[in-house]
Amino acid sequence: MNPFPLSKSQLEEIIQTYPTPFHIYDEKAIRLNARRLNKAFAWNPGFQEFFAVKAAPNPFLMKILKEEGFGADCSSMAELVLSQRVGLPGDKIMFTSNDTPSSEFVKANQLGAIVNLDDVSHIPFLEQNAGLPELVCFRYNPGPLKGGNSIIGKPEEAKYGFTRQQLFDGYKRLLDKGVKRFGIHTMVASNELNPQYFIDTADIMFDLINELTAKLGIVFEFVNIGGGIGIPYRPDQTAVDLELVGKGIEEIYKSKLGSTLNANLKIYMECGRMITGPYGWLVSRVLHIKDTYKKYVGLDACMANLMRPALYGAYHHITVPGKDDLPCTETYDVTGSLCENNDKFAIDRQLPALEPGDLVVIHDAGAHGHSMGFQYNGKLRSAELLLREDGSIVPIRRAETLDDYFATLDFDALESFK
Repeated sequence: MNPFPLSKSQLEEIIQTYPTPFHIYDEKAIRLNARRLNKAFAWNPGFQEFFAVKAAPNPFLMKILKEEGFGADCSSMAELVLSQRVGLPGDKIMFTSNDTPSSEFVKANQLGAIVNLDDVSHIPFLEQNAGLPELVCFRYNPGPLKGGNSIIGKPEEAKYGFTRQQLFDGYKRLLDKGVKRFGIHTMVASNELNPQYFIDTADIMFDLINELTAKLGIVFEFVNIGGGIGIPYRPDQTAVDLELVGKGIEEIYKSKLGSTLNANLKIYMECGRMITGPYGWLVSRVLHIKDTYKKYVGLDACMANLMRPALYGAYHHITVPGKDDLPCTETYDVTGSLCENNDKFAIDRQLPALEPGDLVVIHDAGAHGHSMGFQYNGKLRSAELLLREDGSIVPIRRAETLDDYFATLDFDALESFK
């Protein structure tokens, strides 16, 4: 768990301009983390990280990562447009979606993005609606050959990707249609902390690539081994050793691909959570303390600001600026104000004695935090702030207003509605 980079006094000063709740990100830490991933795979000249935009779809964060050499992994029209607005070229955009509307394939083709198909039926759909691009990639679902985890589920029960046989059939169909350039992709776990998992995934993919080349005669430009690298949400967990992962994949790469037609295979990844997750925090303030059958801490944030605990039962560490050195003598459920009983950031959490007005920092909210927000109960989306390398604070997304919430409603038409 990374320490919060601001003192209580600094935070109180920020709140004078930007009221709680808000998300805040640490630019310096994100840049250093990005460089660490690039360095771990520097042995592969074509290595490319495509940041999973879904994790933190903010153009300011994307621009920072673009400056560090990252591309963008997109799964929707909005994410494609964000990547375009940030100025990413087509070869730095990978479009991986499922149940994809034709308009999104058209947009991906217009941008020159790498199109990663999720199903064999998408080959004719893409061809008829957008045209087959020069380079096509398929997403492989290994089924029971590879275990999943609690977030993404068992691969054989997941909605994503081609079966093994469908890969062989699909690439043959592309060959028959004149496609000359090929990539392959897999993504079968999320928030995985075992470094060997990613080495084993690469091992499986290298064997599969060699088989496809031997049978079909195609040479692959790249393999995207996905993302899914987890972060240590709990204080007793250990971060994934990126250097170990990079070295382990390098050894298998040289052993299995070094003397083959795929000897120049590029390694792609699409990490999101581990890039920004540890370096973003949700800052909130205590509104109420309730003592009934249990003790409750009521915050001015709710699961509309961070839904992972309610959705997955996920753990997010909580600290209290100004009370860091006090013993955790109280047991609380930490809650928001939604009309749902699972609107809780923590259950039976040991914390210092709290009172209304205390600030609370919820850690590791830099990915799948603000991006998964919603407006149930008319809750407004919070602001996003950036702690710059020089220590200054800049807003990178303003908080929503009631005017924003009502913008899609026509109250004038209501007057004549009978």
